[in-house]
Order: sequence, then C-alpha cells, then structure tokens
Amino acid sequence: MEDTLSLAEAMEDLVSAEDFLDYFEVPYDPSVVHVNRLHILQRFHDYLTKQAPNLPPEEAQQRGIYRLWLERAYQDFVASNSITEKVFAVFQNQAKPEGGFSSFVSLDKVFQQ
Repeated sequence: MEDTLSLAEAMEDLVSAEDFLDYFEVPYDPSVVHVNRLHILQRFHDYLTKQAPNLPPEEAQQRGIYRLWLERAYQDFVASNSITEKVFAVFQNQAKPEGGFSSFVSLDKVFQQ
C-alpha cells in the first residue's frame, strides 16, 4: 500500500476498527468485528502501549509491527470473546469479602491510560 502520510498522520484519520484493519491490510470477518470492534481497538491500544518503548525507529518496521499487533488483537476475539478476554475494567469482576462479585471501577482507573 503506497501511502504519503506518516504512520502517525495516517492513524489520526482512522476512526473505526474496520478502518484500522483495512489500513493495515488485516483480513477480517465483518461479523466478528461488528460484535467486538471496541474490544479489538482497546486490545490493540493495550498492545501498543505495552510495546511502544521497544519499537524500532524505522517507520516501515513500525508499520509491520503495528499490523502484527492489530492482527493479534483481532485474533484474540476470533478465538475467544469479550467476557473471557476482559479488556475493559467493567469485565474485571472482583470478589467481595461478604460474597459475590463487584464490577466497581474507580474513577482513577476509568481515566488511566
């Protein structure tokens, strides 16, 4: 794919999971993306955040790595589901001392990046 935009510029223009998957040329099943689009994008973001310090300086290599992380994020939801993957804090239930579970999410975790 010939692109005149830098990777950062191109990513600023991407707004949907389908946009990201198309841009990075990751084949996908629309029915999987339809149900999991936010989870896929959050997982991709999590992978990027975790691995960003290890990125090579060359943009072409970065694009390839981003593609691999996006494909991995997508595949996480092909093989599993949002409840099992627990991407968002609301799915990360905690056992309460008196029994049962709580999905309380403190504000500091909501706004944490």
